Amino acid sequence: MTAGGTAETPARSAAGESAVLGGTYLDAVRRRVRLALVISQILGGLGVSTAVALAAVLAEEIGGSEAVAGLASTSSVIGTALLSLPFAALMARRGRRVGLTSAYVVAAVGGLVVVTGAAVRSFPLLLVGMAAFGASNTANLQARFAAADLAEPLHRARAISTVVWATTIGAVLGPNIAAPAGKTVTWLGVPEAAGPFLWGTAVFLVAGAVLHLLLRPDPLLTARALARAERGEAVRGAGADGGKGGDGDGGKDGDADGDGRGRSLRAGLATVSASPHARVALAAIAGSHTVMVSVMVMTPVDLGGHGAGVELIGLVISGHITGMYAFSPVMGWLADRIGRFSVILLGVALLGCATALAGTADGNHAQSAAGLFLLGLGWSAGLVSGSALLTDSVPQQARAAVQGFSDLIMNAAAGVGGALSGLVVAQAGYGWLNLLAAALLVPVALLTVAVAVRR
Repeated sequence: MTAGGTAETPARSAAGESAVLGGTYLDAVRRRVRLALVISQILGGLGVSTAVALAAVLAEEIGGSEAVAGLASTSSVIGTALLSLPFAALMARRGRRVGLTSAYVVAAVGGLVVVTGAAVRSFPLLLVGMAAFGASNTANLQARFAAADLAEPLHRARAISTVVWATTIGAVLGPNIAAPAGKTVTWLGVPEAAGPFLWGTAVFLVAGAVLHLLLRPDPLLTARALARAERGEAVRGAGADGGKGGDGDGGKDGDADGDGRGRSLRAGLATVSASPHARVALAAIAGSHTVMVSVMVMTPVDLGGHGAGVELIGLVISGHITGMYAFSPVMGWLADRIGRFSVILLGVALLGCATALAGTADGNHAQSAAGLFLLGLGWSAGLVSGSALLTDSVPQQARAAVQGFSDLIMNAAAGVGGALSGLVVAQAGYGWLNLLAAALLVPVALLTVAVAVRR
């Protein structure tokens, strides 16, 4: 921090920060942070869904084969996973505002690279751009943790769910404007399917500007200031009682916040390893996401094989997206009311029911639609409650690192699941894919119950 008294680099003492941020001002900061994150999530969801709607079409056109059409989305998922760590490290050092804004800038550059690759008919350049474009998903996912930074512990899951819910608006609107976006760039001499990526670039720049202007004071840095103030008061109290404990605690806190070791990625991994609750949270987040992605990506293929048209497939996927995002506030409320562990187990149950319905539909489109809706609902329960539990379970100085590590594992596991799902369907069928996906839920449930019982 530098002297200057800005929101991100306060020059006040820890005790003074606590006094200023107590009461109504802290409530106003929470509202401002929530507004900035909700606006950016709407824009981010819009930019991602608009472009991704035609990603496979663009890849097939540039690559010249249906066999490579899926590589565009795969590159984006890989980019999201790989970029989670560096952006988490940046947030750990500089705060959410710098980290999230930078992620949207990288995503905007990625969109321009995609358009350039399409213009010069370079498939490798297209894939590089898609990987950078994945930074938009990194920003969208990390925003839920930014919402939790200043939230009261009893309302933390609801704060996360509000930001997740905001993605619904952009995700629903995006595919509907993909075609008009393509028609607006034909005069540039680039393929129509590249148009949404140019629009995505513009939207991401706006989202980054919103965060840069409105995400003040920075929620992560402010939460750390409050934590230091609380520790400082505890140290002074301990010092008044004898001094020995105050010196020891003060040195520990100084290491955690002062030199940055407590916020390193290695420290974040060590923190997860040492916390049973954090391990449950990580298993819930990664397991829910992997099951959802693995089943969802192959559902259109199964529906098409049973005679469903494009309109019906789109309707089923829309219902799935609705389940993912629209009911997240309900999951947040439940996680705060009945507990994180209970909602994680609810998510496991919903995902289990979803795989049972989808896997046995065998051409019953209504049953497939119900299964995909429950698949999204179970994902929402696992993501919201798992994210809240992860934040609850680790100390303030390690949270950004742990959260970045969580998103890396989550996206890497889902990328592997999505890649293998096609092979499973080709060799054994869609029903077996759902059965194997359901099997992934068993260790998540067992770990959750074991830790909950010990607690």
